[in-house]
Amino acid sequence: MNASLILRDARRIVIKVGSSLVTDEGRGLDEAAISEWCRQMSMLVQERREIIMVSSGAIAEGMKRLGWSHRPQEIHELQAAAAVGQMGLAQMYESKLRASGLRSAQVLLTHADLADRERYLNARSTLLTLLKLGVVPVINENDTVVNDEIKFGDNDTLGALVANLVEADALVILTDQQGLFDSDPRKDPGAKLVHEAKAGDPSLELMAAGAGSSLGRGGMITKILAAKRAAGSGASTVIAWGREPDVLLRLGRGEAIGTLLLAQTQKKQARKQWIADHLQMRGSVTVDAGAVSKLRDEGKSLLPIGMTAVDGDFSRGDVIAIRNADGLEVARGLANYASAEARLICRRPSTEFERLLGYTAEAEMVHRDNLVLTR
Repeated sequence: MNASLILRDARRIVIKVGSSLVTDEGRGLDEAAISEWCRQMSMLVQERREIIMVSSGAIAEGMKRLGWSHRPQEIHELQAAAAVGQMGLAQMYESKLRASGLRSAQVLLTHADLADRERYLNARSTLLTLLKLGVVPVINENDTVVNDEIKFGDNDTLGALVANLVEADALVILTDQQGLFDSDPRKDPGAKLVHEAKAGDPSLELMAAGAGSSLGRGGMITKILAAKRAAGSGASTVIAWGREPDVLLRLGRGEAIGTLLLAQTQKKQARKQWIADHLQMRGSVTVDAGAVSKLRDEGKSLLPIGMTAVDGDFSRGDVIAIRNADGLEVARGLANYASAEARLICRRPSTEFERLLGYTAEAEMVHRDNLVLTR
């Protein structure tokens, strides 16, 4: 795809802003800047785009409210600052997004939430439901209850993990620099801006080496690594100056601003390649000839009514094999139901799921977006 079309054609975008921008270098929440980003996000939503905001700033805002001039070292003091600051951060985004005609939701995540399969899928379902409802999720790390994320984590990484979680088309990282330079522009007046590169190129990490600001825990290196991580699910990343006039709108029009780090595979290709390459599967389902035809010839999802048997012990989100009546694998994909639940809804229409399971989730056993034909 033409590089200039990446952001122009992106439908689902994760936007990450850092502490120094959100809090105006620690002087308190920058109301004017946050209002401006919210205005631009509103205009993007009017273009039928789905926007997720990942915002730093809770600890920095808490420090300001508590009258602290230096970032503390003690974990309990950092957690206290995060608890105080998160109140103001959420309130600011809610009021500014509402003023721009948008509804918002606060979502606090930890890396543990995205490492556990069930919590990962629950977080994904919640975020996708919010987007479907036209709500802008505002995400931050749950610094008040986690230790190692405060010491070693950063919201650049969280932004990339969220991009992977919701299968975003693009990740936009707004920072206090114009983008990635081939050397440190604070020390080298001849440093040149890198306009475009491949995400994951090892040479980028050498260019980006250096410390972050005194407020945040990141730096350009964390942004480069975040772009590499986001590219794994097919999302390209833009690193740009957050105070550039109409930066989000101009990026959305395809204007070249900052540094574009291109993912080398498209979103669905990346996901389906991962499924196809999965070597260990926890179980399988057998399907009738009609279901095989719908999968192969019509590109449909697998519905439980077409299943005749369930084998193995698997959880929701596991990769399972889909076999025909002769036991041959015809496809594989991500299970929407655990094996115990799958046995209950085997051969049943979705209208009976609530009676059988006590709840209704997805209508499909395996959605076509999460399914790869193998034969």
